[in-house]
Amino acid sequence: MQERDPATVFAPFNVTVRDGRELLVREIGERDKAGLLAAFNQLSADARYTRFMAAMRQLPEAMLEQATHPSPEHEFALVAIATENDAPAIVGGARYAAAPGSDACEFAVTVSDDWHGLGLASQLLRVLIDVATRRGYRRMDGYVLSSNTAMRRLAKRLGFADTPCPDDATLRVVTLALQASGQ
Repeated sequence: MQERDPATVFAPFNVTVRDGRELLVREIGERDKAGLLAAFNQLSADARYTRFMAAMRQLPEAMLEQATHPSPEHEFALVAIATENDAPAIVGGARYAAAPGSDACEFAVTVSDDWHGLGLASQLLRVLIDVATRRGYRRMDGYVLSSNTAMRRLAKRLGFADTPCPDDATLRVVTLALQASGQ
């Protein structure tokens, strides 16, 4: 088994959102299939459309399998888990993916409807930026619906440039140059 560079290891940690609730943030894994499916089923139709840019009534098995088995060479995914009761539940997630050999990665963030406006998406995206930077990526991109003003505002607050997508007027491309450590 190949050891990971200590600079790229991700340790689980707790975050507190604006209303004082605490969540566990950790890498996604095989054990999260049922929880991820439950979280998807809790999303409103609008939230599903905003995240997947398509009307989705069900999460296809192939997509669930890929989501819970990111390729460590060019993907990273995490989940935010509410642990306030006896049944921990996934209430948010974030991931990036890159083409093999690319120095740019594409991100996505999803937060359950009941957890919007609490700063969770911001915290998850900041973690992605940090991990992608430590793993050597030079740029992070996101494709965001033009109408998704909340994500566009968040991206702007975090320093992303927001430009029209040249191939689709309904999309915006948000881009952030990542700075390597020590630069």
